[in-house]
Amino acid sequence: MFAVGSLAVLVAACKGQGGAGPVKIGLVTALSGQSARSGEAITRGLTVAIDEINAAGGVLGGRKLELVRRDDESNPARGVTAARELIHREKVAVLFGGLDTPVARAIVPIASQAKVPFMVPWAAGTAITQNGTSPNFVFRVSAVDEEVDKAMVAYARETFSAKRPGLILLNNPWGESNEKGLKAALAAAGSPLAGAERFEPSDVDVTPQLGRLRAAGADALLLVGTVGPSAQVVRSLDRMGWSVPVVSHWGPAGGRFGELAGPNAGRVTFVQTYSFAGPVTPARDKVLAALMAKYPDIKSPADISPAVGVANAYDALRLTALAIDKAGSTDGDAVRKGFSAIDRYEGLIKTYERPFADGRHDALTQNDYVWARFEGDAIVPVQRG
Repeated sequence: MFAVGSLAVLVAACKGQGGAGPVKIGLVTALSGQSARSGEAITRGLTVAIDEINAAGGVLGGRKLELVRRDDESNPARGVTAARELIHREKVAVLFGGLDTPVARAIVPIASQAKVPFMVPWAAGTAITQNGTSPNFVFRVSAVDEEVDKAMVAYARETFSAKRPGLILLNNPWGESNEKGLKAALAAAGSPLAGAERFEPSDVDVTPQLGRLRAAGADALLLVGTVGPSAQVVRSLDRMGWSVPVVSHWGPAGGRFGELAGPNAGRVTFVQTYSFAGPVTPARDKVLAALMAKYPDIKSPADISPAVGVANAYDALRLTALAIDKAGSTDGDAVRKGFSAIDRYEGLIKTYERPFADGRHDALTQNDYVWARFEGDAIVPVQRG
């Protein structure tokens, strides 16, 4: 009896430590469809970070990290189903996901109810992290809509001397949220609005909406749309022969935009959080070497597309591992508190100083954004101003 009892105590003591098996990290993202390239980029960023962490001994004194993925097909209902499966069947310690804002927002209450931290490496909807829950289990290493909206307005004014921009927005909750943010940013900047037009994800001709904006005197377009719809805006501008500057949220970077938009894809300037073609740092060189060694299709920085998916996911996973170690276990509430306890991390995008302290749930700010455009199928940074 003593031996059996001692064994039970030993097993219990090992839980949360090196002998308790892998720590599962869940990922819900688009692995098929027009945004599959972005889902793959997130996967690669997570995988490289996991490889590094496991090679260094894992977390919690020796437990390896294991990635478990599910495809949400950019569909909120499928995202909810996938999140529930990863949380309740796979028992993931932390859930990553939310390539699309509507999917991420649908997952927030699922993760919150289960008390499982939800880390968002892409979707930018402000309400994802500012969700009204207490305690808040949602964290993000990505752009944030309200900050992007301010940056888009500033870029259009400073780079293209835009005095009367127009808005062209996808007709979904993400577009609606950004319409409010862009109008607020324009009002704060003292810029009049030429007009605001919406278009459907299935639209193949956006010339009626664009025609109204041109007639209203728009001297720049502020675009919010995912890959396919954004490409249709460019195609429609080509049909109209309208060479107006286009400043975009980062939707075009999420997939085959260079192919779908045609030869004038490069006319769209969009926000990013990172570019491997930017400044050379030790972290950049390390991650680039790991990507080139693991993925034969990557032979140079230009082959990492979209870079934000890789970079955001990589830094988010490294921060998550720190939170788990701070927690000393995989208990969801303890890991949530672990995020707040992170002091400093020299990441790929930047050096993070207490990124989630004092109630913050977004690790990146407007100061971390860069601007880019397509050259062929490659995303390249552009100079501001």
